[in-house]
Amino acid sequence: MTHPNAASRPTQAVILAGGQGSRLRPYTDDRPKPMVEIPGTSTPIIGHQLAWLAEEGVTDVVVSCGHLAEVLQEWLKASDLPVRVTTVVEDEPLGRGGGLRFAAAHLPHPDRPWYATNGDIWTRFSLRDMADFHTERDAVATLALARPRIPWGAVQTDGFGHITDFIEAPPSTFEINAGVYVFSPGFAALLPERGDHERTTFPRLARERRLAGFPIPQGAYWRAIDTAKDLTEAAKELAALGR
Repeated sequence: MTHPNAASRPTQAVILAGGQGSRLRPYTDDRPKPMVEIPGTSTPIIGHQLAWLAEEGVTDVVVSCGHLAEVLQEWLKASDLPVRVTTVVEDEPLGRGGGLRFAAAHLPHPDRPWYATNGDIWTRFSLRDMADFHTERDAVATLALARPRIPWGAVQTDGFGHITDFIEAPPSTFEINAGVYVFSPGFAALLPERGDHERTTFPRLARERRLAGFPIPQGAYWRAIDTAKDLTEAAKELAALGR
């Protein structure tokens, strides 16, 4: 039986792959951030993302390139991809919101919803469930929310100030924007031509109660690959998960 929300689940997506990746040097000296491989996976981050999107019903992806765009474009051309991919390159930096709007203009179905993901996110969870959550809340935009692990050990104390326990790298008590999104068809028109949507469009939608937050299910893997330490941590975690 077809799920009642199946028709409103996106089949198109944008990957924002234009960042400099300066904190991942030397890995990003000769390739853009999404082309960095996590040791032991033999797949660049973007290869993992395209496979995940395809598994979740996506058929068309627009990749927004920037830093070393030609390296990414060459890899995409040479690879056997599970989805149709179009690449776009900004002539001048448009900022995150402007870049998202520019990429969205190249989606094959502007009148249908779409996913977007930052190019440095390695994760696996049900995008179909997130799309259904988005539809049920009648949201214009839905952000995936993660609870990243705090990089330090935490201390628990009792009411008298005695230390009762040490917890190694506990999950944060706050949820953060996980860099994965579902957008309704009208969202692109609300984005700035240039500048940052997280300072303009998102706060406005939040005030209007049209912005939803989908907590990534407990046990699902999520990590932003921002530094060399993230690469080694991800390699350890994924080896432990057998991926």
